[in-house]
Amino acid sequence: MTRIIADISVSLDGFVTGPDPGPTSGLGVGGDALHTWAFSDDPEDQRVLHDGTARSGAVVLGRRLFDIVDGPGGWDDEVGYGAAEVGTPAFIVVTSAPPETVRLTDLDWTFVTGGLSDAIAIARQRAEQESSERGADLDVVLMGGGATIGSAITAGLVDSLTLHLAPVVLGDGTPLFRGGPQRTLVQRSVTPTSTATHLMYDLGR
Repeated sequence: MTRIIADISVSLDGFVTGPDPGPTSGLGVGGDALHTWAFSDDPEDQRVLHDGTARSGAVVLGRRLFDIVDGPGGWDDEVGYGAAEVGTPAFIVVTSAPPETVRLTDLDWTFVTGGLSDAIAIARQRAEQESSERGADLDVVLMGGGATIGSAITAGLVDSLTLHLAPVVLGDGTPLFRGGPQRTLVQRSVTPTSTATHLMYDLGR
């Protein structure tokens, strides 16, 4: 069964970027420390990364994140979706208007202007189609940014939340949560490594 999984790295003080993120510094000041685990030699980090990439039947991201990964300093043949995994699922971008040009033309991009709910519905269709073709259960993964994931959780669109908790305090930046209703999550797994603590929760609807 296809699930909707929000998957993001976060600091101990709840930020998904450092201060002053922008097109040339997507993770902001000090924010690269959030993703140290994704480039780690720790076997458990590598397993978490591989499993997350392999389960991705379709990926949803916001326009700001798209502009970063498709920008001049963004993804390439060596670093892409899933870091060195360079995964190639269908990518669904939530945006008010499609970009005039796309640098990464070898990837499968769909630009959705009808809002987050529409984007997730399209991603589910793509993931279910890919699941059928592969004969394996694949999921929709919300990779960010923080506003996209926070909005999806608040709207009740997410089944599961995966956090990669980095041992860093950024002090400021982009928070994962900006208010919203109280929720009690069901903890499913905790995987500590040398660079992060990988946490999985079920949200329910």
